Amino acid sequence: MKRETRAWRNDEQLRRGVRQLLRELELDAPLDVRLLCRRLAEHRGRPIKLHPYPLPAPGIFGLWIGTEDADYILYQRDTTVAHQEHIILHEIGHIISGHSSDENDDDIWTQLFPDIPPEMVRRALRRDGYEPAFEREAEMVATVIKEWATLLDRLKISPDRKTDAARRVRGAFDDHQGWL
Repeated sequence: MKRETRAWRNDEQLRRGVRQLLRELELDAPLDVRLLCRRLAEHRGRPIKLHPYPLPAPGIFGLWIGTEDADYILYQRDTTVAHQEHIILHEIGHIISGHSSDENDDDIWTQLFPDIPPEMVRRALRRDGYEPAFEREAEMVATVIKEWATLLDRLKISPDRKTDAARRVRGAFDDHQGWL
């Protein structure tokens, strides 16, 4: 299993690191969050399992639970698709940044998620959140990914990376947006 821990010194290093990782995952616009999760899972050597769930409101919108064998992302079922994708990207931000997940034990959770100890799920749901710096970092990762997707989708850049025009446009935005 390949686990990565990122130590971002500043926002620019975070942006560049995320873009580099996403280049390695070979993704193009339009953004497909589930494809991103599959490729990241393959890259890390452990599955990422997405679970829509009616999380209590007000409260958290999503959470990431890392176990020995897999990463589980629970996200608010009762919201828009765009919001769900942002929640997933935020939780992916915790994974990419190397934040620790609660190592958490209840009958209902065993039925819903037989692979995760119920206390782990319960403790994760009670969690008030990470330190503000971790939350900001995860949100920055989600923002970098969304900026890339929006920019390339609006520019309608061909996924063919071999054309001179596509290379020039990608190069013009390399240090500013996306992971071109």
